[in-house]
Amino acid sequence: MTGAPTDLVGRSLGPYHLERLIGQGGFAWVFVGRETDGTPVAVKVLKPRYAGDPNFEARFRNESETAAKLEHPNIVHIRSVSKTGPHVYFAMDLCADSLGARLAREGPLPESDIVRIAEDIARALAFAHGQGVIHRDLKPDNILLRSDGRAVITDFGIARAVSGYVASTGVNMTIGTPQYLSPEQALGRPIDPRADFYALGVTLYKAATGEVPFTHAEWFELARMHVEDPPLALRKKRPELSKRFERVVFKCLAKHPDDRYQSAAELEADLKDVDAQHRATWGLVAVVGVGLMLLLVLMVELMR
Repeated sequence: MTGAPTDLVGRSLGPYHLERLIGQGGFAWVFVGRETDGTPVAVKVLKPRYAGDPNFEARFRNESETAAKLEHPNIVHIRSVSKTGPHVYFAMDLCADSLGARLAREGPLPESDIVRIAEDIARALAFAHGQGVIHRDLKPDNILLRSDGRAVITDFGIARAVSGYVASTGVNMTIGTPQYLSPEQALGRPIDPRADFYALGVTLYKAATGEVPFTHAEWFELARMHVEDPPLALRKKRPELSKRFERVVFKCLAKHPDDRYQSAAELEADLKDVDAQHRATWGLVAVVGVGLMLLLVLMVELMR
């Protein structure tokens, strides 16, 4: 089995020809590939050390197949889950961009853009949670952006596969991304869908300020901050952000799950209110602008 991702570039796995490496995480490499008819796809290939472990491979494939059943406009479509020789992989729709990449390029985003992305994610979470699926590792890199601007979630099930593997083997592996862990995950407690709302809150905080609310070089200290420390107010970092938006983010970031949103539908409703306020504000600005223009024209005419 190949030990480096570059060894796979230019090769085919099943019906997919791998053209170039576009990313990698702790457990897999991601390539741009093409189906036999030329359709571009993203192919996620499990790294050799995990593909060679029958227990991990089985959990990875099982969770990937579960994620493939989540058919929703705001969840990336998984085309197939397969194994070719020693390589375990799944192919999914190729998206133009990711929220993580956009933040790296542009820094903090306009509030209206963040709210629209958050609405898409809330709809995806509502569907997934309704199917009994919790993401467990929501973050900007797992939010992809299509060419039409629509946001979709990827990597459903990966964190659950790792969690199950750790529980069954006792192997010491990181589950989730430390900066986005909910307090209950940091404490090693059972989780429910409200853990995804906390991770989304961290994601929105990062999108609005360019920074996550908590960071530390030591994992245990970072975990303590998630459990105990209040995040700095968004409007202290960006005063132009609306109070409504800040309230949504901080409700997501509540330390106790009972103080967060209890459903994705509830979250989406509040996001729609923030979006409506944006539209009303910009509508008023447009009306005032037209009014001032007409007044200026009238003054010019009177002065002739």
